[in-house]
Amino acid sequence: MPDATEIDVLSGGAMRRFLAEAVPLFEQASGCRVAVRFALTRVLKQEIEDGAVFDLALMPRPELDQLAAMGRIAAGSQADIVRSLVGFIVRTGAPAPDIGTVDAFKTALRRATSISYSKGPSGLYVADLLERLGLAAAMKDKTVFAVGRPVGEVVASGEAEIGMQQIIENQPVKGAHLVGPLPSELRNYVLYAAGRAAAVADRPDLRAFVAFLGSAEAVRIIRDKGMAPA
Repeated sequence: MPDATEIDVLSGGAMRRFLAEAVPLFEQASGCRVAVRFALTRVLKQEIEDGAVFDLALMPRPELDQLAAMGRIAAGSQADIVRSLVGFIVRTGAPAPDIGTVDAFKTALRRATSISYSKGPSGLYVADLLERLGLAAAMKDKTVFAVGRPVGEVVASGEAEIGMQQIIENQPVKGAHLVGPLPSELRNYVLYAAGRAAAVADRPDLRAFVAFLGSAEAVRIIRDKGMAPA
């Protein structure tokens, strides 16, 4: 790799706390500088469609694959990085319902007076999950969307009794208690992947950064943030 290069990364906001620790370790080991800009996935996708200039994108795999199909991400460059687990949240001090099985989880949803989830990647997952479980209609009138803030804040404030969102986004939220991840049978994660911009050459530094995100050092951070390696 060159002695001094810069890698421009566009990343979904849920990866902020992971990359805040992983990027400095890579920079120290490689001599490369990594500049990361975070934004909502839907915003990044639109920017990339409109011709944004960048080297790598880190975002949910479905959106990344759509961009590859459009010719905006280099086909075949996609590499799965993390499974960001979706967790079940209650207010600190409130009883924690049993969510250990799919049936128990469904019962907890039915009994809740109100629920909250986002309109981002995990919100899309939750909305699809409710449809698959046959609970979308029952949940519709008691849903409080978290817009511009973590779901944990909505639950901590008492605006919703329970919430579901990526665990990493709610770890720092005071007043919110993580009951645990959703049952694994429900494919309880949002898969994030890295992909190279179609207009950018297949550089050694880009390959090295993606490889680092799967290294033992990065996996330690991934697990610490409530996620799992892909």
